[in-house]
Amino acid sequence: MSDSVVAKLPKPQLRGLLASSIKFHLPIAIVVSIASGVAFQFLVCEPRKRRYAEFYKNYDIDKEFERMKQAGVFQSVRPD
Repeated sequence: MSDSVVAKLPKPQLRGLLASSIKFHLPIAIVVSIASGVAFQFLVCEPRKRRYAEFYKNYDIDKEFERMKQAGVFQSVRPD
């Protein structure tokens, strides 16, 4: 037993552990949040805006009103 080599463990960091952790993780968190914001903008918001624009380009409010009137949705307007 006395002839085995014993390796010494390095001492743990006791002071400034939070500060060093923040210095390491803060840039990573900033990059990930910016990347997720940009991805959300281009993968969710832009297609949604295009779909809304396409919908309102083809939307006929008078035709929709007549359809709802015939369905009896309105109390103040009787169906024909």
